[in-house]
Amino acid sequence: MSIAQTLDQRIREDIERNIRSGTWRPGDRIPFEHELVAEYGCARATVSKALTALSRAGLIERRRKAGSFVAHPHVQSAVLDVPDIGSVIAARGDSYRFELLRRRVRAHAAGDALDAAGDLLAIEGVHYAANEPFGHEQRLISLAMVPEARDVDFEAEAPGSWLLGHVPWSEARHRIAAVPASPRLARLLGIAPGTACLQLERWTWQLGKGVTWVRQTFPGDRYDLVAEFTPQSR
Repeated sequence: MSIAQTLDQRIREDIERNIRSGTWRPGDRIPFEHELVAEYGCARATVSKALTALSRAGLIERRRKAGSFVAHPHVQSAVLDVPDIGSVIAARGDSYRFELLRRRVRAHAAGDALDAAGDLLAIEGVHYAANEPFGHEQRLISLAMVPEARDVDFEAEAPGSWLLGHVPWSEARHRIAAVPASPRLARLLGIAPGTACLQLERWTWQLGKGVTWVRQTFPGDRYDLVAEFTPQSR
């Protein structure tokens, strides 16, 4: 292995260690290329190669003339999938937690997004990745279909993760929209009011009976929905 390759790997590992440890947080600027050249005593091409690899791994964002910045955690999932947000974030190597804001049992009301008889469990919370707000969640769970949810506090485990592990579903529907962040949502997600966000609503049923409805809202630069298809699927 050449000296340049060794230095390239070392620079990349040093920067990644600072990001993973939380020393450098999402949005922080990392040293400029010329600063890294001076620090490591190497060619600019070596630094550029390391930064390119970090950018491709989704750990940093390179902005022309502005420098490089620690990237916000970015997740992508299949459009027709029901993802476990915690598992996807953890697979990136980032820490994950769900902060429960509200939890209450109430009767079904006209106009509820979830058409289900009997009581509903209403939940609101925020998903965190690397200790930064990642997405806001509002959820309704049918207690007629999932009676055991009544006794789960959802402090230790996010409701989506718990449902995927405990309740089978046979049908699902998604609705995807671009929305501006309201003042309250902006405060919860640590973004400016009016910031473009991706809003995903999902309904799941079991044999025609509603199980859960959820509305998840993510800053637009942190979540991708991906679909793969072939000409034969048209």
